[in-house]
Amino acid sequence: MPNYWLIKSEPFKYSWDDLVRDGETVWDGVRNHRAANNLKAMKEGDQLFFYHSNKGLEIVGIAEVSKEGLIDPTDPEGKWPTVNVKPVRALDNFVTLKAIKANPELEGIELVRLSRLSVAEITADEWKKILKMAEG
Repeated sequence: MPNYWLIKSEPFKYSWDDLVRDGETVWDGVRNHRAANNLKAMKEGDQLFFYHSNKGLEIVGIAEVSKEGLIDPTDPEGKWPTVNVKPVRALDNFVTLKAIKANPELEGIELVRLSRLSVAEITADEWKKILKMAEG
């Protein structure tokens, strides 16, 4: 059974469309210890919500961990972990941060509680609720 996560990217730096175009990417540049621990915990096949931060503020797609246990190639000291991710599918209806905050069943979600965290854990229950919201 996969675990669930949320990864954030500013769309002008690296968007969902960029991931779809590339087919796979290294999720590099994470320098927060909590987010790094989440990357370390990821296993191949884990599912990820792809969230556009800064502009958009919405979950736009589902990606998957395609390779685990990597060292971030942008880290000259070789200390920070990363994974490779690949796109699975775009969401039919994007799920906005506003809609997530308005849903009392999601009040404990890391996306809201730890809003600056770039790689967040998502519970199986939160995953199901957000997928339901994306159905429209």
